[in-house]
Amino acid sequence: MRFRALVTAAIAAAMTFAATTGVAFADGDDHMMDGWGAGWWIVMPIMMVIFWAGIIGLAIWAVGQFTRARGDQKSPLDIAKERLARGDISHEEFERLRRSLS
Repeated sequence: MRFRALVTAAIAAAMTFAATTGVAFADGDDHMMDGWGAGWWIVMPIMMVIFWAGIIGLAIWAVGQFTRARGDQKSPLDIAKERLARGDISHEEFERLRRSLS
């Protein structure tokens, strides 16, 4: 779970950086590439790759969140049955739990 949070934060940071790079170098006179000279052609493809990687990563994360199997969660009654089988609770306690859960 911690790895997912780290990846999500890295993607968000990369997307923010990619989205704001051009704005940071705009001087307001429609000469956005002044000062970069021939180096701008190197930065733009890198920013596009970072941007699209962020979009694709966000889509993969969203699909994973919405399609994750939710069937692996145990019901409270199943947990009570397991506790009874292990001997953690008595039969009377199990019956009390079963009645309260039903």
